Amino acid sequence: MMKYIFGGLIILSVIIGFIRGDAAAVSNGIINSCGDAVALAVTLCGIICLWSGIMRVAQASGLTEIIAKGLSPILSRLFRGINKKGKAMQYIVLNITANLLGLGNASTPFGIAAVKELEKEEKSSEAATDNMILFTVLNTASLQLIPTTAAALRLQHGSSAPMEILPAVWAVSVVNVTLTVIAAKIFAKAYKRKIK
Repeated sequence: MMKYIFGGLIILSVIIGFIRGDAAAVSNGIINSCGDAVALAVTLCGIICLWSGIMRVAQASGLTEIIAKGLSPILSRLFRGINKKGKAMQYIVLNITANLLGLGNASTPFGIAAVKELEKEEKSSEAATDNMILFTVLNTASLQLIPTTAAALRLQHGSSAPMEILPAVWAVSVVNVTLTVIAAKIFAKAYKRKIK
């Protein structure tokens, strides 16, 4: 669906540009944007590859298990009925760890694997369970300790102190995660009452 929306926006923009007589500006914008997009992709690719490799090493060395034990009291309260040592919880921990490091794109494969494992563990192929919805909300809100991607973008655009945004990122992340988890729990309870 999104490909049709973005495709439609691009086509509509080009048509309006030509109608208004800004054909040169449209073609210059397309050419410049393509170069900027490639430069951005290469910059982000290096950072994501580095941290994805670090995450794989952490997984192979057992560091994620240590992190999982640290996060276990919180996650077991959030995700009720899930095996603490199961694959679903392991992928949830990897996803949250990647998000803590500010690696939203690197956390995506772990998130997909987590939902697949939750589907198997909770035996739900028809609809998303409360745990799946909560995980998706938590993944989207993504508590960040190190905003790696944002810092890389700031550095690429000439910032002399790309990490000076840390206090703001921490404050916004905590508020965002807290409010989204509370909202997900409230809506889950309201839905259960409604279907009863």
